[in-house]
Amino acid sequence: MESTDKPTEISSSKMFGGYNKRFKHYSSTLGCSMTFHIYFPPSPSPAHKFPVLYWLSGLTCTDENFIIKSGAQRAASSEGVALIAPDTSPRGLNVEGESDSWDFGVGAGFYLNATQEKWKNWQMYDYIVKELPALLRGNFPQLDTSRASIFGHSMGGHGALTIYLKNLGKYKSVSAFAPIANPTSCPWGQKAFTNYLGENKAAWEEYDATYLISKFNNVSATILIDQGDEDKFLHEQLLPHKFEEACRKINVPLLLRMQPGYDHSFYFIATFVDDHIRHHAQALNLTSVL
Repeated sequence: MESTDKPTEISSSKMFGGYNKRFKHYSSTLGCSMTFHIYFPPSPSPAHKFPVLYWLSGLTCTDENFIIKSGAQRAASSEGVALIAPDTSPRGLNVEGESDSWDFGVGAGFYLNATQEKWKNWQMYDYIVKELPALLRGNFPQLDTSRASIFGHSMGGHGALTIYLKNLGKYKSVSAFAPIANPTSCPWGQKAFTNYLGENKAAWEEYDATYLISKFNNVSATILIDQGDEDKFLHEQLLPHKFEEACRKINVPLLLRMQPGYDHSFYFIATFVDDHIRHHAQALNLTSVL
């Protein structure tokens, strides 16, 4: 079954004048059935096309967490931006060990293309960059996928940064909440990369924003990162200052905002998500500005 087959709508809920809609489809890239959410803002006219903003979620999340918990739909509605929230990994493949730990396997795809045979279905990079946009283009005429930006949280912040840097022509802007900014140097990243990519450290660096920024540095829109200074993962796992240092060396525009008292949770995301939506709306050539 090809990825361009029509997705099936499985739920719909009105919110801020628009609709949260959940869809299911068979992914030929991942070899399994996948779900994703779209928030469609209220449309000013039948022919109107919305730019798209992809959200990549963190470890253990599905396509539902952000849609239910973030409150991002309020700003997306007023700014006229469609939100796309995919899942975080293949599901239902019953690979041995896929659910043994919360930070690897199911719910932990790390937005890379695995090269190790056991994890050959874990091709989340191609799913996000290629298959899902093609699916949206072919089935949702109200979306303008040529105007796209990307953001995410934690593992999804890592995914957003690396996907943006390797595809600067595809996305207008990027932002992240508490991203895993230097995964080759932290336990989460080292565990995932060893299993998905093997022992070749050069392959790891292809999915590390702190390394990629020096190679793909033609960044036009400022990169926005929010990080809570009470985040228990800050110093061992996230390492945003490593990314900040790499950006400073080559004069890439980065706004790293350390937010006093905030942790790693959706309370933190919900507090600052409107800023991120406006950041992307501006880059997507909409009328609103920060």
